[in-house]
Amino acid sequence: MDRPLTIALVVGTRPNLPKAAPVLSALQGRDGVQTLLVHTGQHDDPRLSDELLVELGLPRPDVQLHASRQPATSRTGAILSGFERWCREESPDAVVVFGDVDSTMACALAAARARVPVAHVEAGLRSFDSTMPEELNRRITDAVSSRLYTHCKEADENLRREGVSEKNICRVGNVMIDTLKQQLPLASPSPEIDAAWLKPRTFGLVTLHRPGLVDHPARLGSILTVLGKLSARLPLLFPAHPRTADRLEALRAETPELSWLMSHADPQSKLRTPRVLITRPLSYRHFLWTMANARLVITDSGGVQEESSWLNVPCLTVRENTERPVTIRQGTNRLVGIQPQQLLSAANEVLEQDEQPSFACPPLWDGQAGQRIADDLVAWLSVHCKRKPGA
Repeated sequence: MDRPLTIALVVGTRPNLPKAAPVLSALQGRDGVQTLLVHTGQHDDPRLSDELLVELGLPRPDVQLHASRQPATSRTGAILSGFERWCREESPDAVVVFGDVDSTMACALAAARARVPVAHVEAGLRSFDSTMPEELNRRITDAVSSRLYTHCKEADENLRREGVSEKNICRVGNVMIDTLKQQLPLASPSPEIDAAWLKPRTFGLVTLHRPGLVDHPARLGSILTVLGKLSARLPLLFPAHPRTADRLEALRAETPELSWLMSHADPQSKLRTPRVLITRPLSYRHFLWTMANARLVITDSGGVQEESSWLNVPCLTVRENTERPVTIRQGTNRLVGIQPQQLLSAANEVLEQDEQPSFACPPLWDGQAGQRIADDLVAWLSVHCKRKPGA
């Protein structure tokens, strides 16, 4: 008897998991289709992986690589070689990759080298900044993918300009919104944070993790100084990615004026200590509740730009560009660059506004993107795969 159609879904970091969950759910239980969840191990912090698997109802990975055990300089190569070897041994009928992290690019390239069709979810996003590792990952992944799933018209247009055939592009909507809509009713405040910090619309949420910002001590230090000033007006919660936490600790040790970093300040305190609470990463549901109830979000994350827009929460993006311009055109997002004074001025403008910004939901951001991907992928494979579904 022929085996079922085998589709491998690859994840490696926390942002991959909410994107993979709706696609995996929509594929599971289909006659003649077998799904395999492959985790590269690019993120191994429990809050960035294991706990989120449980929250999202994802199974334990069927295949677990161990990229985090490799030195950073050789990690991507280790993922590529390990996954290519697995593809050649197991011969899946398709590999689905998500987003733009190193695991995405490495596994897409590995599958293509093993002559396994690649489907890219979140294809076509472009910042047009070649200094960003994520931009290189996006372009390489799209170049080797056979099926490109997009979530907005700008992504379609980017791919067309790059010569991608129209027949290979399929706009399906935003899988992140699928997971957000499903999980929002289950979201709750973190019990590890004092309730005094978590009164809705009385605090700001900060997430910063991109190397272009956090790996530059002077640049990061100037942004932190601004956050300290802003906190006099609005207490700020800062769940720190592990690598960001390392940079913050180093800055605290080297910069006397930032000695307040990593301290748990009292939001009601009248002292001069900045009211910035830096915590460990929050679980997905706790982070979702915090974002939904924030007065303001300050970030350099692509996904947070989308989620905060859908939640109708003002977002200031500490970058010079974004691969998600739809969040500016139709959402609540605003690019403020990396100059500290611009961030402070923009934040004060938001706090002076009485009304929340208006979000015009892009087409297909309706919670059904995962289902559309599953439907299209199985239909596409039924035409292009040597073994048909159910054969």
